[in-house]
Formats: sequence, C-alpha cells, structure tokens
Amino acid sequence: MIYKRRLVFWSACMGMLLFGIGMITLGAVVPDLKEKFQLDEISSGALFSILPLGILTGSLLFGPVCDRYGYKILLTLSCLFMFGGFEGIAYAPSQGLLKICIFLIGFGGGAINGATNAVVADISSTRKGANLSLLGVFFGIGALGMPLILGVLKNSFNFEVIVATTGLLTLATGIFYILINFPPPKQSQGFPITRSFELIRDNVLILIAFFLFFQSSFEAIINNWTTTYLIKYLSIGESNALFGLSSYVLGMSVMRLLIGSFFRSVPAKKILFTSFGIILVALICLKAGNSFGMALAGLVLLGAGLAGGFPVMLGFAGDRYSELSGTAFSFVFVIALLGNMLINYLMGIIASTFGIQHLISVSFVELIAFVILGTIILKKIKSYK
Repeated sequence: MIYKRRLVFWSACMGMLLFGIGMITLGAVVPDLKEKFQLDEISSGALFSILPLGILTGSLLFGPVCDRYGYKILLTLSCLFMFGGFEGIAYAPSQGLLKICIFLIGFGGGAINGATNAVVADISSTRKGANLSLLGVFFGIGALGMPLILGVLKNSFNFEVIVATTGLLTLATGIFYILINFPPPKQSQGFPITRSFELIRDNVLILIAFFLFFQSSFEAIINNWTTTYLIKYLSIGESNALFGLSSYVLGMSVMRLLIGSFFRSVPAKKILFTSFGIILVALICLKAGNSFGMALAGLVLLGAGLAGGFPVMLGFAGDRYSELSGTAFSFVFVIALLGNMLINYLMGIIASTFGIQHLISVSFVELIAFVILGTIILKKIKSYK
C-alpha cells in the first residue's frame, strides 16, 4: 500500500491534538457539569476516575489491533468514539449516560495517543525520538488551547455548544482518516502470539516501561497538584497559580518543538541527561524559591526537562520492536498509566498526611528513579548493539 509519509505524520499530529483537547476538556467544563447535574465533590471525583480507566483500556487494546489490522480502522473508530463522547458531555440527559461518554473520550483518546505515536515511529526510519517529540507538541497545543477557547467564547456561547463543536472536529478528523492511506498491517497473516509474549520477558522493554511509569506519574503530580502547592504553600493567588501551570505546559511544548527541529540530530543520551539536569535546577528553584517569579521559572524549566522522556523512550521501543511496534507501545503505555494513577493517588495521601510541600520531595524521588533507570537502559541498549 502506497502512503505519503508527510501526510501520515500530519494526520498523526491532528490526532494528538484531539487527545490533548480530550484530556483537558473534562476538567475545563466540570464546574458547568456540577451545576447542570447538581453534583457534589464525591460525584465529581467519580467522573475524573472514569477518564483514566478509558485511557487505560484504549492503551491496552490499540497495539494488537494496529499490528493486525493497520492504523486506519483503529484511528477512525477512535475518532467516532470521541465524537460520541463530546456530544454526550454536551447533551447527555443523565449522569449514567454522561459517565459512558466520558469513558468513550478516554478510550478513544488513549487509543489515538498510542496509535499516533506508533505510526510516527513506523514511518520514521531515523530520528524517531525527534519526530515523536514534534508529535508531542500537538498534545500541548490541544491542552493549552481548549481552556483558552472556553474562556474566550464562554460569554458568547454556553459550554454545550463549544463542546459539541469540538466533537464535530473529531468527526471531521475521522472522515479524513478514511480518505488517506496508512502503512499496511505488520502482521496481516495473523498475530504472532508467541512473539508478543517475548515483550514481557525483554528486560530492556520492561526498564523502558518503568521509566515511563515514573515519567507519566511525574507529569501527573505536576499537572494535578501544582496549583494546590502554589496556593497553599507559597500563598500565590489562584489566577497566578493557573498561569504557572500553563507555563509548565508551555515549557514542555516549546522544548519538544526544539527537540523535533533544532536538536533533532542531538544523540538521545545527551537529550536524556540534559533533561535530568534541567529537572534538577527546576526543583531547586521550586524548593528554594519563595516568590511567584522563582516558582514560574522553576515550572517552565520543569516542563522543558520532562519534555524528552516519552519521545526518547518510545523511540528506543520502536527501534527494538519495529515489527510489533503497536503491541510494544501498548505494553509501555499501560505500565506508564498505572504509574500515573498509583503515584498520583500516593501523592494525595502524602499531601493530606504530611503537607503539600512534599510535592517537591516526591519529585526528587522521581528524578532519582529517572537517573537510575535511564543509565541502565542506555548501557543495555549500547551492549545489545
């Protein structure tokens, strides 16, 4: 099957944009949903727990489906699931249907996230990490853009209209996926079960998965607890705290853009250890600083430092299992998402028991795990070459 690499790449970027939008939409509209359905804090928390369950399910299933049947079917159906989810959030008449729609957004988004990363790895004969980093920029654009759009348009339109229109964008993307060609299935004659079981016995892939366990959880605790840290520990106003969180996402997006363009020829080892150094400086700024300016600098640097983890490690996984890239990516994404949920839950216990200031303590532990696992992975990859 003939396909155009550039067209496939930009179609993957569009999918990643949708994933970014989908992941931020629930948090952005939850105040409206609380008012519409008269939800209390417990009910609102239940809604947030459904989204990662959907993402985990989509991440688990996308790999074998892509390897066996190709990317077109999976990406198209995922867009349709997200379309149904957005329309349901906008117009669902009951909490039960609302929960199903939130799951659909998570499921479709998780599958799209995995499939777009896998297809970019497949079409990148060289510099997989750089191309995956450029792909990741579009997650940041979606995540930053949705709250901005809601803020600008909310005085003119109710949230239902904005969310439903976003759903139409996912539908249009799904139609676009139908019209273009993707790389053919890598296992069109049947899925190699025996070969797939080798994944969970591969020490290098397991190490990559657990690096991403800590990477995903690090990103999660910063996304979910930074505003609380800034407000309660540093006594920063809510609007400035939200701006600080946006600056973290911006720092990550800009660095991924640089890795995918100006630094695309820089070896993965240098990117990885430079990232560790940037994270260390960022955490020192957050720990030692007692002003908004210092905290802001720390958050921008922290976003920049965390930018390289996923692209570099997924590049390693894609190189190692090019014939089963989807299944390999499913494996590492599931482990990463488990880290996201477990460490985030642990952070909640630590914050309530010992204080939110220990967000930085947990972050230092995450950095130590990065350095140890990253060093071992690089040594093992070098020894296998």
